[in-house]
Amino acid sequence: MSKSKPRIIISGGGTGGHIFPALSIAGAIRERVPEAEILFVGAEGRMEMERVPQAGYEIKGLPVAGLQRKLSLANFALPFKILKSISMAKEIIREFKPDVAVGVGGYASAPLLWSASGMKIPCLIQEQNSYAGLTNRILSKKADKICVAYSGMDKFFPAEKIILTGNPIRKEIKPPTEAERAEGYDFYELNPNKKTIFVVGGSLGSGTLNKAMKKWVAEKGANADYQVIWQNGKYYSSDIAEYMKERELSNVKHFDFIRRMDLAYAVADVVISRAGAGTISELCVAGKATIFVPSPNVTEDHQTHNAMALVDKEAALMVRDDIAEEILMDTAEELLSDSARIRKLETNALKLGRKGAAEEIAAEVLSLIR
Repeated sequence: MSKSKPRIIISGGGTGGHIFPALSIAGAIRERVPEAEILFVGAEGRMEMERVPQAGYEIKGLPVAGLQRKLSLANFALPFKILKSISMAKEIIREFKPDVAVGVGGYASAPLLWSASGMKIPCLIQEQNSYAGLTNRILSKKADKICVAYSGMDKFFPAEKIILTGNPIRKEIKPPTEAERAEGYDFYELNPNKKTIFVVGGSLGSGTLNKAMKKWVAEKGANADYQVIWQNGKYYSSDIAEYMKERELSNVKHFDFIRRMDLAYAVADVVISRAGAGTISELCVAGKATIFVPSPNVTEDHQTHNAMALVDKEAALMVRDDIAEEILMDTAEELLSDSARIRKLETNALKLGRKGAAEEIAAEVLSLIR
């Protein structure tokens, strides 16, 4: 790095799975170079437009959106939104004059990195998944460096550009101590003498996981000898709150958002989760026995690829989305009663855990500054 006050653009977002890594990278850059000027570029109306300013960073929005899976008038407007976004991205770059551009995935990454590379700005892509999406595969031809979380990514990207860093995760995530477990039981008002399942649907929530939990609450919840932390997501929070009004159980704690993820992981004997890349990285570092239910509503089925990377190494279990409502909680209950299998999954997950990714990526970003 040759500048004392580097200017860096970070683009992407859409879900917590893209936003939290982006913020981790920004934080790691600021730790190395406190004077660094960092500008985020996101998609208008998406979660990053709220979360990034809350974290103390400036963000500009582009009107870009994704392709709707069902026939929709919104799809006809998409080419115009992309063209407008590219034009706006070029204007943002001209005004901010970045030394380097970083893309973490999400709608805004494509027009920003496409524009930056065309304007001879050094670019770095952070690919979180084990199966690279089409956008990053196209952008990789123009990127200078590509930071990945899985080995074998040379089937998607030029091998000479790849750096294996892992995915950035929250600093507080690690294998829990007994003191942290005790703090977690107290924080979530749980019984330390009962086993715990943690159901986490992601920042927006998961309809499938919530349906499976509703079924379990109605049929088994009152008689279960274990307890559940149920994160149902912002989108479903009012529906779940209404559903639970007549069914409040002392062994079920339900939240739309988890404020202390480290403590939820600490008390969990078994975790049920979607298979987003960031979540998987955290669960490996925390060493959790996990049942993944990959979302079918993602591009190129990348969550199934993510989950299978662990299943193949006996580091996790997987239940298909289309059968999860019927068998998910029974599968979790069966695992909960098998301590030896839990230990095996925990041990193998820990072997795949990788810390320090944000710091490694920050170093690679700064190394691109001329």
